[in-house]
Amino acid sequence: MTMPENRCRLVLIAPDIADGEEKARIVGDALKGGDVASVIVPQYGLDDAAFQRHAELLVPVIQDAGAAALIADNSRVAGRAKADGLHVTGNAEALAEAVEKHVPKMIVGGGNAMDRHHALEIGEVQPDYVFFGRLDGDIKPEAHSKNLALGEWWSSMIAIPCIVMGGSDPASAIAVAETGVEFVALRDAVFSDPAQAAAVIARINAELDEKAPRFED
Repeated sequence: MTMPENRCRLVLIAPDIADGEEKARIVGDALKGGDVASVIVPQYGLDDAAFQRHAELLVPVIQDAGAAALIADNSRVAGRAKADGLHVTGNAEALAEAVEKHVPKMIVGGGNAMDRHHALEIGEVQPDYVFFGRLDGDIKPEAHSKNLALGEWWSSMIAIPCIVMGGSDPASAIAVAETGVEFVALRDAVFSDPAQAAAVIARINAELDEKAPRFED
């Protein structure tokens, strides 16, 4: 019996698929693969009405699988779709505004922390989590070395949980976990072949069970 709460857990970034029903089906199928803490849903250039429709299809699918549904940068859509939270990709000021307005009704986290200084500014806002990397930052097989270093530094110093963006190779999840961070975010590593997404999630969870450091209580 796995106890994922005491090791790094998986966060998914929903893929960029124009058909909302297909996207919801693909995400739902992926979530059958095992433990996922949350799914972040970016707008990907959709207009607000289309994004609203996508969110209303995705949010219940994500929640039914036991994960938190986080809408990126659109609090109106997040509220209407009854999402669990809001992921803010902007700076500390944007995050502070969202925290003030929506916590504790919603989970609010994110940030645009390019370096330690920006990370500490974001931390002062007391979000629910800090995100290192970009939602579409999985352009190489491995996680960006700067984000790994920031995650390792942050998790050794600060109690606010952090998420580090992984790479396009599922193996990047282990490198992220080894830094001691609470969450690793994956997108193309899981969704590049939707038919294999559940199997990839199952394999990543098995490897995290085996190799990820355990957190102390």
